[in-house]
Parts: sequence; C-alpha cells; structure tokens
Amino acid sequence: TSGYVKRIKISEYHAQNRGGKGLIGMKTHDDDQVEHIVPTLTHDYLLFFSNRGRVYRMKGYEVPEFSRQSKGLPIINLLPLEKDENISSIVELGANDEDTKYLMFATKDGIVKRTEIGEFDSIRKGGKIAIVLKENDELISVRKTCGKNEIAIGASNGRMVRFDENEIRSMGRSSSGVKGIELDGATVV
Repeated sequence: TSGYVKRIKISEYHAQNRGGKGLIGMKTHDDDQVEHIVPTLTHDYLLFFSNRGRVYRMKGYEVPEFSRQSKGLPIINLLPLEKDENISSIVELGANDEDTKYLMFATKDGIVKRTEIGEFDSIRKGGKIAIVLKENDELISVRKTCGKNEIAIGASNGRMVRFDENEIRSMGRSSSGVKGIELDGATVV
C-alpha cells in the first residue's frame, strides 16, 4: 500500500515440502502489505490502473529487478502519478493472450464497464484515461475477461451480485459505465 514495486525472477521461489517455514518475498513496514503479485514475462506489457481512472503501460523489464529481501522502488519514480493517485490494479497482457478480449472495470460506487482490449494498444508515457469517473468515485478493480465470464461484485455491507459479462455492452474509454450493484450507502470491495 506504500506504493513500492519490484521484479523478482521466478527461480527465486521453489516448491516446499511439508513443515516448511516459507520464504520472505518482500520487506515491508509494519503497517504495509503486499497488494499485487503479477506473474509475467519481461517482454509482456503491464497495464497500471490508478484509482483516478487513468492507465499507464510499461514492459515487464522496465520494472527494476530487486532481491527478495528488498522493498523495491517507489512506483512514483516509474509512473507520472499525480498527488493522491495510487495504483489500484495491475493487468498483464502477454503475447499469447488470445483469450483476453475485454477489460472489466468496477468502481467504489458500483459502476461497471466493459471495454475492448484493443482500446489500450497505444498508451503514451503520461498515461491515458481508462474510465471517466464521477465526483468522489474511485476505480477499485480491473480484470481481464474472455467475453464469456461471469462477474461477481462484493460490497462492504456483505451483499454481492453475480451476472454474465455480456449483460454489459462494450464501451469506449471515454464512457463512465453502468450501475452494476445497488449499494444502499455501502461501497464496492
């Protein structure tokens, strides 16, 4: 949650036998935690989605490599994030990702949007608007879909909704989406 990022070789990890103690994968502060672990190849693209609805893109090798014991590098050193902007989702787009056709967005206020993956082919270093957010709303999650997935959205009041992704038409980057869940004062988690 402090906004550090790093790349680690997969060879640093190995399967454990019974009774193993585990390995430290990343040093953190006492009040910090690891939010995203994204398996990728160095030449795959990584899409970084911010809570403000912007998307940034970089190749896997552009994320600096550190040891398991290291905290990494503050992501603000790699991406031109604004004040109070942080990364809410990371999506990996590989060369053999033929199944991925759409990205599904969910916001804090229960808005959902489905956008074709091709809309994110060319993103400049300064980023691009991925979803238009209403005032006080934030992007919570972005996931890859194949066009036949079921979507589940959970709220802080314990309620959940599940629906077929085809119930939401495909929209462009400049749209804000449609209501996905009735919240009654809660927020999407």
